[in-house]
Order: sequence, then C-alpha cells, then structure tokens
Amino acid sequence: MAVQQIKDRIFSVGSRDWDRRLFDELIPLPDGTSYNSYLIRGSEKTALIDTVDPPKTKELISNLKKLNITKIDYLVSNHAEQDHSGSIPDLLEIYPEARVIANEKCRLFLMDLMEIPETRFQTVSDGDVLSLGDKNLKFIFTPWVHWPETMCTFLPEDKILFSCDFFGSHLATSDLFVRNPAKVIEDAKRYYAEIMMPFRGVVKKNIEKIEALDFEMIAPSHGPVYSDSKIILDAYRNWVSDKVENQVVIAYVSMHGSTEKMMFYLMERIMEKGISVKFFNLIKTDLGQLAMSLVDSATLILGTPTVLTGPHPAAVYAATLVNVLKPKLKFATVVGSYGWGGRTLEMIQNSLSNLKAEFLDPVLIKGYPKAADYGLLDKLVDTIATKHQETI
Repeated sequence: MAVQQIKDRIFSVGSRDWDRRLFDELIPLPDGTSYNSYLIRGSEKTALIDTVDPPKTKELISNLKKLNITKIDYLVSNHAEQDHSGSIPDLLEIYPEARVIANEKCRLFLMDLMEIPETRFQTVSDGDVLSLGDKNLKFIFTPWVHWPETMCTFLPEDKILFSCDFFGSHLATSDLFVRNPAKVIEDAKRYYAEIMMPFRGVVKKNIEKIEALDFEMIAPSHGPVYSDSKIILDAYRNWVSDKVENQVVIAYVSMHGSTEKMMFYLMERIMEKGISVKFFNLIKTDLGQLAMSLVDSATLILGTPTVLTGPHPAAVYAATLVNVLKPKLKFATVVGSYGWGGRTLEMIQNSLSNLKAEFLDPVLIKGYPKAADYGLLDKLVDTIATKHQETI
C-alpha cells in the first residue's frame, strides 16, 4: 500500500489486503479489506494511530521508512484486536522510545494478547488530551463498537475522527477517500450487520456521544476515509433506529423439495401484497448477505425440514446467527415439513431466544404440501401483510 496524505502532516500508512476472503474464520470478505494505520506529525511529537494485522507488518514498516520516520513518540491503540494491534511489538523494537497509548481495559487486553510489557504503556481516560505540539489528540471512549475497550481518537485542529472499527467497511480499494458512496455504504452495511448490530443500542448512544465533536472527516480502521462524514452518519442513524422496512426475509433449507415448494409459494404471495422479499437458500447463500438483509427487515420466515426429530443443521446455524446478531425484527415464524414428528419448532424458537420479535403462528406440515397446507400459508401471508400495515 502506498503512503497517502490525508492532510498536512497526516498520512495513511496501513495496508490493503486484496485477497483476504474470510475474517476471524467466520465473516466472508467478498471485497477484501484494509488495515488502516494513520501517522500524525505534530510540531513536537509524532503519533501512530493503530497498526495492522501481523502478516502486513513489513508493509507498515516500509511505509514508515518512506516517510523517513526515525522516531515515534506515541503508538495509539484504539482497539486491542490483532488486526489493529498486531504490529505493536515489532514497532516497539524499532522505536524503543515509543509509548503505547491505551485505556485501562485495552492495556490489559494488549498485555494478554500481544505480550506487551506493562512498562511500555501510558493509559488514558475518556476525554483526555495528548499534545503533539500544534496538534492534539482527544480520546473518546466508545465501548462495544465492537469490543468493550474500543475508543476513537479525535484530532480537533484538522477535524478528523479516527473511529477505529466504528463506521468501518471491509473493502480493499486504491481510493484513499470514498469515491463510490453506494458501494462503500453497501460494504459498511455488511460490516455493521456482522459486527455492530448485536450492540445496536450501545452503538446508538455512541453516535450521540461523538456528534458532540466538531469533526468533518471520519477515518476508520477498515475501508476508505469519509471526507464527508454525513453519508456514513446518516446510514448508521437509520440502521440503529427502530424503523424497519416493509420487507420479509425468507431463509430456508430443503431436502426433498417440500419446504422449498412452500418457500417459493410464500415468496410469490408476499410479493403480490406489495411487500419486498429477500430470498435465501441457506445451502448456497453468502451469510453476510443474509445478515445485511436483517438490518432493516420487518419479518423473518425460517424454513426447514425435520431431520430425525429436529431442524436441519443449516437452519439451526442460521437461527443461531440471527440470535447472535439480534436484529430489530418485528415478526418471525417457522415454516417446514416433517415425516413423523419431532421438536423442530421448539428447538428453533429456543435458538431465537434473544429476538424481541413477535412469533407468528408457524406452518409445519406432514409430507408434501397439499391444498389445506396452502390455505395455512395464505393465512400466514395475510397475517404478515396486516401486521406490516399496522406497524410500518
């Protein structure tokens, strides 16, 4: 990654990971990602805000050499996770005078995860200011976006908020600044859905907290820099709000066609009611796309056959994912088929215990759907349409 200048004596020196396709062995990365590290040269001191994932450490060091950085006074750690902190031990060897700036929780995490000696730290509290001479760093604690120790660093003289994971997007691009807002917001929504959505209430409070700051630009730790912060702030305000769209998510798995037949029937009938549908075959879908669809949808229909006495494992996995993400769904239900009986409904509902949604009457049929079964599906569609009219 080339060194890129953001403003006078402020540089992006991190790394782009064009080929990475999975994060934490869990999260799909269709567009790669970046590990953003920012160098700030004050009139008296130099600071580096966050580092990069360990495999990219040499690239970060190379970029610092390009700028002839012979001394770093402060290594600011906004977040202890390794994709941000992974290069700190190597940098402390190269720059032995550097102090690691972190809050108390982050310090403890870094000592555990990166084995950084306690003597190398300088801890800060919420609202503390660190002078670099003619530039100052103000630390704003923003816990649970998405770890308990995360914080932002604000540079008031240049009106830049270094937001760490907050407002990030997994996107590898040569553009330093956002040039294609629609694409970046799509990736930012995926990022929010997979990482931030479980903490929606806390994220909302942290948005309100940072809005008190006079910033124009947001420089996250993943993805391009927002020269106009309004576009991502508006998107986040919408995502964390209680507002849902007139939209149904249908996510299903089918073994012998019975459940699939019902899912396609539901999709067509729901569309006839003027309701948008997001349709996912759980065996084939990108779970990141499913997570994105849950950000602002009103209803979830989870379709599954009964395997032995319980739901299909793919449906259980999807239910577990939904339960962890805790989307603002208003309604949810289960549709499926069985051969001789079982505990499918009970097990799925237990797997969705975190949802605050109203559970609508399920449709669980025996064997292949028959005329009477389609009548039950029609009734479910009518219920959904009525609930949406009353709620949205």
